[in-house]
Amino acid sequence: MNTATGTTPPGTSNEQEAARWVERMFAGIAPRYDFVNHLLSFNIDRLWRRRLVKRLLPILKQADARILDLCCGTGDVLLDLQAQAVVRVLGADFCHPMLLAAQAKAAPRGFEPWLFEADALALPMADHVLDAISIAFGFRNLTNYEAGLRQLHRVLKPGGMLAILEFSHPQGPMMRTLYGFYSRVLLPGIGSLVSGAPGAYAYLPESIRKFPRAAQLQSMMNSAGFTETRFELLTGGIAALHTGLAAGST
Repeated sequence: MNTATGTTPPGTSNEQEAARWVERMFAGIAPRYDFVNHLLSFNIDRLWRRRLVKRLLPILKQADARILDLCCGTGDVLLDLQAQAVVRVLGADFCHPMLLAAQAKAAPRGFEPWLFEADALALPMADHVLDAISIAFGFRNLTNYEAGLRQLHRVLKPGGMLAILEFSHPQGPMMRTLYGFYSRVLLPGIGSLVSGAPGAYAYLPESIRKFPRAAQLQSMMNSAGFTETRFELLTGGIAALHTGLAAGST
């Protein structure tokens, strides 16, 4: 029986095993991660990421803001945030090869990112130090969603913003049918062929299927102490952008 309250990769029975599985999986696909993602999403993921950056724009323009892109992966969102920010944006991920890829991507742009390796469930930060946290397509891979939200609330200042961009559940029978065929048949096949990592792209659609629906994630954010929570469904519900503000200490 799986005791995890977050992602449950195949063959894992607890949060520690799930975390190790996810870390090894991302380490294996890091070299071709960007190419495969853009290919499989038909570049729509770039539009979703722009929506996330736009939502955080007021904070990015604050001269004293402290902003973290968590689960930053190879740095796509981190670099987009930095292009708009007037301060240095932090980037964190628990997979070292992903951080190396982010650093290499930033170098040609003349940007030396502030990166550090960290577990999203145990961030090495004091309480209430951040003005904003962004997570793009990484929250789904946490091994405990409730604990993750509590941790994010802990490090945000009161009134600080959390923005989660994540896959969701398509709306409407036609969209569900089309996306179901794509995610069960085409995505694992193409992803495995291009990346050489069949397990990773079999895990992806299954992790989306098990992930909470947008309204449920909003409720979890409320329970973790966030206020003014809302979500916006993107591309027929294939993805959703969630935002909320950290309330006082819980």
